[in-house]
Amino acid sequence: MQVTEHIHAIKIPFKLTVSPERTVDRFVYAYLIFGKQICLIDCGVSASEAMIFDYVREAGRDPQEISMLVLTHSHPDHIGASRAVKGETGCQVAAHVDAQPWIEDIELQAKHRPIANFHSLVGGPVEVDLVLRDGGTLDLGDGLTLEVVHTPGHSKGSISPLLREDGALFSGDALPMAGGLPIYEDVSSSIRSIRRLRGIKGLKVLFASWDAPHRGKDRVYELMDGGLRYFQRIHEAVRKVTADFPSLDARELCPRVLRNLGLPESATIPIVVKSIEAHLKEIECQDLLRE
Repeated sequence: MQVTEHIHAIKIPFKLTVSPERTVDRFVYAYLIFGKQICLIDCGVSASEAMIFDYVREAGRDPQEISMLVLTHSHPDHIGASRAVKGETGCQVAAHVDAQPWIEDIELQAKHRPIANFHSLVGGPVEVDLVLRDGGTLDLGDGLTLEVVHTPGHSKGSISPLLREDGALFSGDALPMAGGLPIYEDVSSSIRSIRRLRGIKGLKVLFASWDAPHRGKDRVYELMDGGLRYFQRIHEAVRKVTADFPSLDARELCPRVLRNLGLPESATIPIVVKSIEAHLKEIECQDLLRE
């Protein structure tokens, strides 16, 4: 769907395996910036290129016009189709320097961030052509410039590209979804990143990976505030469960924390356990949001 003058959104469904017997339905958004050429922000899981290319054609453009693929971070649901997209279009792939190792070596990522169906989600490694750093810019042509905002926390190589011409922020997974599974590496870095985004003036549309685009400047900043509050809610749950069961490790605490949050205990998978570990590192802090 078209959201702004230049930006179109594509919702991509996929399945995440949480146990040998159970999968859960998930989705992720990819975004297209239509200018003289086309810039693709994230590309979903393996085989998502068909959906992306079909959308481009239906919009009256040619997939060969995709000249750049910007990856907000290195996780499977964001890079899965990157090898195919680059192979079909010859586009340049751009990612933060800290995300580059896991994009170019997916076995390294699979080892350090195991997901049961990892190899069905990622279509293979891809070379990063443009290595991004905080404060850098990408010239998209037609007067459009994408600014690189480094927002570590969900992953150390996460970025939230900013298209000021449309008042648009592509936050990737930098903002947690209130009521969603806690999935991040560093809670303190996440909070600092959201506060940094909160300080950007003039935002009109938030393009997150986990929800439909949100319009309206008040709504954009409300979502950021809600994300901060959700971090604190999770932290309070971790502190409570830890106080009740002080001898348990993160893996043992995780299902109890999820139950406290009203989430399914079956979601106790390594990437969620890692989030609990992030809170345990800050366990002595009662209020994560105190500045």
